[in-house]
Amino acid sequence: MSSDDEDDLIFKALSHRVRRRILDALKTEPLTTGALCQRFPELDRCTVMLHLGVLEEAGLLVAERRGRERWNHLDALPIHAIHERWVGPYAAYAASMLGRLKRQVETPV
Repeated sequence: MSSDDEDDLIFKALSHRVRRRILDALKTEPLTTGALCQRFPELDRCTVMLHLGVLEEAGLLVAERRGRERWNHLDALPIHAIHERWVGPYAAYAASMLGRLKRQVETPV
């Protein structure tokens, strides 16, 4: 799979608010699928599992079986890669432009 295809999967996974909320829940600790279902009472178990599948396909989630339980772990490396490729360079560019604007405004004519 190409890098662009992988990025598309990540952006697709992050595009839904429930999936972002699931990732937020997993930031502090791994959770079982049952625990995630309890955190989202407005969704049935099947819907939560579908969202987990999208996150797993995008590489944002690693599922581990322990007996009858499925533990879901956040894998933040794909998000970090997106940040390195997209957010960091654009933030640096924006800061550079703002610095240049500030110098122009503060320079006496």
